[in-house]
Amino acid sequence: MNRKYLDIKANPAICNTEDIPVLPYHEFNDVVSGILAEESNHCLAYFAVPTGENLQFYIAIADDTNNSIILTSFTAERKSAVFPSLAAKFFQLHGFEREIHENYGIQFEGHPWLKPVRFPFNRYNQDSVIENYPFYSIESEELHEVGVGPVHAGVIEPGHFRFICNGEKVRHLEIQLGYQHRGIEHLMLTKNSPLQRCILAENIAGDTAVGHALAHAQLIEILSEPVANETLHIERCIALEMERIAVHIGDTAALCGDVAYQLGQVVCEALRTTVINTTQLWCGNRFGKSLIRPGGSNFPLTEEVANNILKMLEDTGRRYVEMTDRILTLPSVLARFEDIGTVSREQALKLGLVGMAARSSGLLRDIRISHPFQFYRNFEVHPVYHSSGDVLARALQRKKEVEESIRIIQSLITRWKESKTTVSRPVYHDRLRPSSLAVSLTEGWRGEICHVAMTNAQGEIQQYKIKDASFHNWMALALAVRNQEISDFPLCNKSYNLSYCGHDL
Repeated sequence: MNRKYLDIKANPAICNTEDIPVLPYHEFNDVVSGILAEESNHCLAYFAVPTGENLQFYIAIADDTNNSIILTSFTAERKSAVFPSLAAKFFQLHGFEREIHENYGIQFEGHPWLKPVRFPFNRYNQDSVIENYPFYSIESEELHEVGVGPVHAGVIEPGHFRFICNGEKVRHLEIQLGYQHRGIEHLMLTKNSPLQRCILAENIAGDTAVGHALAHAQLIEILSEPVANETLHIERCIALEMERIAVHIGDTAALCGDVAYQLGQVVCEALRTTVINTTQLWCGNRFGKSLIRPGGSNFPLTEEVANNILKMLEDTGRRYVEMTDRILTLPSVLARFEDIGTVSREQALKLGLVGMAARSSGLLRDIRISHPFQFYRNFEVHPVYHSSGDVLARALQRKKEVEESIRIIQSLITRWKESKTTVSRPVYHDRLRPSSLAVSLTEGWRGEICHVAMTNAQGEIQQYKIKDASFHNWMALALAVRNQEISDFPLCNKSYNLSYCGHDL
């Protein structure tokens, strides 16, 4: 252990809370700055925990080169605490510092955008309400503002988008979320039933039920009794890749719909249905809810289901490739995808983008590769990324990721048939390893998911932090539409398909 930070080469990772170094803030600032100066490192989580009159701050950083998770901390008084902002140097931390400021009133001097994030019920300043959000504005007779939402035209989740435009060209976009703050993290502490926590986890973001449920299951297992069943690990990876395939195909349909290519839309919508119906055959739910549980499974994979998955993938995969080959060579589609909504690699790095959003801008971040978990520890995932960072790159990213996920599932099922063993029923633990901090990472279809849990001396969860990939990636959408026609916004938005509820925890 470095005396200034703890470096754990495991995912999920666990340590005794007392083993995490506690530094003075100036030293914490220097240490974190030195770590984040390396391109291969980025922040997983940064949060504060109340401890009487004080706050204990923890940061978890992913080191992609060494496949490790770095932990360090500092302590401060709750009242009138003021610190130099790390986000002023590393913009990827802007959301984390904003959340800490909103929750506890901590001031970060020099922060470039110190505004509310979620408007939680227990926020520090109760006078800060969603109706008086301080939107950025520019005084000019040549500019006008356009507000979209929070009631969405597509009847999806609520979010407000405030554009500053010169004619039809967008000069600035500010995205305000927080309309449906559900208190998920708070509920993780107040719900005493381990099963209730599992159900909460798979409903953090409805389209990422498997990704979040797996992050939670890994966390509970490492805090209790780690599961070494290879068959269970394989089955979980198959479920995660099926979720990735389903959403990517559905998003391809949405992209086609936004450029009025109806054939591509309806074909991909139908193909998505074949994938989620196969998931329903497996566990009774099209989105994989109830499939992932700590310690085991209520729905172990069977030969019949495995063969149905293979049959579906062969047919759906062939049809999807044929359709996307047509979509991505059609001049009318390419004219709307190419050079639209571009986010450069440099911007992706500064924003701390993760997952598909990062990879489509040439920044290779994939937890399956950098911090392998479950059976990915024994299986090679081929990296897929593109460099142009536009809508076309994000469409191509989906196509290639679907192809790679099909390969992964086919290989995993072959391995499953060769070495399958009995999968136990789930195990729900009321008491976990005491005085510990655990970090669990998965690679959802959007990208990196991070769950952190801390236990007290009695083995009860006293802190639970959740981070969906959307927390990193929403700012990318704001940059993508700059200098675009405002009519390009729906297309740029669909090309990322970020989560509102996954952000509004």
